[in-house]
Amino acid sequence: MTEFSYRPFEKLKELLKELQTQETSPPIPKESHTDEELLFLEAMADVREIKEFRELPYRPPRVTPRRRRETDEETLQVLRDIVEGKRRIDLSKTQEYIEWVNPEYSDSLPERLHHGLVSVQDFIDLHGYTLKEARPLVEEFLREAVRKGYRCVKIIHGRGLRSTKGPVLKNAVTTWLQKDFRKWVIAYATARASDGGLGATYILLKY
Repeated sequence: MTEFSYRPFEKLKELLKELQTQETSPPIPKESHTDEELLFLEAMADVREIKEFRELPYRPPRVTPRRRRETDEETLQVLRDIVEGKRRIDLSKTQEYIEWVNPEYSDSLPERLHHGLVSVQDFIDLHGYTLKEARPLVEEFLREAVRKGYRCVKIIHGRGLRSTKGPVLKNAVTTWLQKDFRKWVIAYATARASDGGLGATYILLKY
């Protein structure tokens, strides 16, 4: 790496020469200096130059190159890949992901449920139904699943992307599962991408 010389005393060269020769030279008339220069000369009266410090080695700091930011086109390509199914996305890291577990059971159940470790034995699709129509259908579906001894079922509720009020049906289903139908539910979690993803929910039932 190239070295640079830093000469902090170069501007004081003439004043230092005057200090070095002041014992043999006649007094310097005060009229030839400003008040600031006179104060400096008085303060430096006993100072002598250190020859070794005439040139100080200087190494510039090493600059770490910044990581290149992705361009807009690269970002758009990532989004295209996700939409076309070429790139997987972790649904549990999205804002639409949902999960819940009954306090009586292990906290690890929703994660296992989300990853499809429990086979789905039945499902109900609520597309096309109003909120008022959906509730009794969900209740009857869960009641029948428990009666049959099913361990895991799925409710398809959609994401509410076309609704101006958001995922109304999805939010209602989670509320019913935690309150009205809690006596039948152990846990629930968003389904895998290949099984409905954010528009469906797995439900682990008591037996």
